[in-house]
Amino acid sequence: MERTDAVTWGGFEEDAPELAAFGRERLLAGASYLATTRADGSPRVHPVNPKVRGAHLSLYMFPTSPKAADLRRDPRFALHTSVEDVHGGGGELAVRGIARFVEDHDPLGEDLAAAGHTARDGYVRVELLLLGVLAGTYRPGSNVPHLQRWQPA
Repeated sequence: MERTDAVTWGGFEEDAPELAAFGRERLLAGASYLATTRADGSPRVHPVNPKVRGAHLSLYMFPTSPKAADLRRDPRFALHTSVEDVHGGGGELAVRGIARFVEDHDPLGEDLAAAGHTARDGYVRVELLLLGVLAGTYRPGSNVPHLQRWQPA
């Protein structure tokens, strides 16, 4: 399921730098949740800690993990950051896209190694390519989120 319209984090950052800066902040704030599709078509949700390094949004995982099996079978994913409190403090980021398993010789590995985030032996790297981003923030005194949307041109 190769999609040519999906872009790297770097492409998103070039196109929407302020939204990407907000997204990077939300990704660093704590665990995120990755949604994948099981073999039977039902959804599965995994807590993850994605990394933004250089132009890449990526995950590490064991090759035998359920999320790796799901993404090998169907590379579509949804990723949602955690929020700070029940009032949406700090805002939230939702990303949808296509996962791509990365070989060791790929520049992604060099970016991560340079940033001090090398994979443990046996882990695989997965780059998350973006098809759409939704950011939500909540203004004081309002229960209505302020939404910003982005998708590749």
